[in-house]
Amino acid sequence: MTQDELKQAVAQAAAAYVAEYAPVGSVIGVGTGSTANFFIDALASLKDRFRGAVASSEATRKRLAGHGIAVLDLNDVEHIPVYVDGADEIDDGLNMIKGGGGALTREKIVAAVAATFVCIADASKQVALLGKFPLPVEVIPMARAQVARELAKLGGQPVLRDGFVSDNGNLILDVHGLTIGDPKSLEAQINQIVGVVTNGLFARRPADVLLLGAADGVRRIG
Repeated sequence: MTQDELKQAVAQAAAAYVAEYAPVGSVIGVGTGSTANFFIDALASLKDRFRGAVASSEATRKRLAGHGIAVLDLNDVEHIPVYVDGADEIDDGLNMIKGGGGALTREKIVAAVAATFVCIADASKQVALLGKFPLPVEVIPMARAQVARELAKLGGQPVLRDGFVSDNGNLILDVHGLTIGDPKSLEAQINQIVGVVTNGLFARRPADVLLLGAADGVRRIG
């Protein structure tokens, strides 16, 4: 199977999961990225079952609206039973690196509200140790250089994501060269740097369920 076929398979599995576990009339959280886009396409056939969705980015909002799915502001939603999103890396503890698409802050906010976080990924995203994929860190523009110096002290090589501005008007530093043995601790440590909005480690709120697409089919973990 090609990588896109694997993504489509996990997206269909996620739609089936949502249909089974999310109550009729509820609001679904939807992530950002190529795998999440396949999920949005699969969710379109179920749109009459749900009140709508909360989007983690402007790109996701537009794709949901294009399918006729109502997009709600998170401030108007009290409960999200299921949030579905991809990952750039995920380990055996279902800790993740996310933010390759630059939507990490809004993704983290929606994930915090959701009762269940379902990660959808192909087998290439599963790793024993996080850190091969550069860790995205969203920063306030005026703090870019200072935050980069602090990240370098942690052993990483921060690189400004050229020509990119987040939906929140901020910059992204992609931190290369990290070996992340304790993702929860590092997530908290980086978030304490003044000028950091958040970072792409999802360890303090990891996934609850992983739907992993492989050549032999989709496996559910968690």
